[in-house]
Amino acid sequence: SVLPLSAVFIGMVTSNNLCLKHVGVAFYNVGRSLTTVFNVLLSYLLLKQTTSLYALLACGVIIGGFWLGVDQEGAEGTLSWTGIFFGVLASLCVSLNAIYTKKVLPVVDGSIWRLTFYNNINACVLFFPLMVLLGEFRTLYHFDKLGSPSFWGMMTLGGVFGFAIGYVTGLQIKFTSPLTHNVSGTAKACAQTVLAVIYFEETKSFLWWTSNLMVLGGSFAYTWVKGMEMRKVQEDPNVKSGERNETGV
Repeated sequence: SVLPLSAVFIGMVTSNNLCLKHVGVAFYNVGRSLTTVFNVLLSYLLLKQTTSLYALLACGVIIGGFWLGVDQEGAEGTLSWTGIFFGVLASLCVSLNAIYTKKVLPVVDGSIWRLTFYNNINACVLFFPLMVLLGEFRTLYHFDKLGSPSFWGMMTLGGVFGFAIGYVTGLQIKFTSPLTHNVSGTAKACAQTVLAVIYFEETKSFLWWTSNLMVLGGSFAYTWVKGMEMRKVQEDPNVKSGERNETGV
């Protein structure tokens, strides 16, 4: 039952890392900013749920910020279309991961520990044939840091943080909704962008910052609209059950 979630999880981890490989940390936020847009699209395609005009306008702002960011990266000569492709794919996988997490939780009686355990075991098994297919074992064989304690120390630290992120993500989706998780992720990415620019001592144009603000503003506008719709549904006892379900995605 957890296997579909694990397949999406693998896609999310892989596409996130490949996006980060080809774009800068500062642009990473914009490169994979279409999660909310995919949330709306998947809700319609999979659940046949419609979205209000105001919510669609907020998605339009996000898309506008995405394209403006791509344009500004191109103007600075640092644009990678490969990175953009994997960023869009990562946005799709992040949206699917949140939706499937919400769906699979009842199977494990709402236990985040069990879900995290099963998901990680499945991912380890599923990654193995991918490593064989893509020649990763040959790369590992020629890797000169396999015996380095500092390398394994950083890998272990990364694994601890990765597990913590997965656990907290599951908790957030369990007690709120996939939408809330995606929007808070956008806010996190905004803070990450600012820190990356400061850390790497980069200088960005006004339009580049505008693209980030459009992505963040559009995401919060979408959340505000959906929150208003949710309160309206809760206050009106005559709302159809299908309309009630729509607000929880």
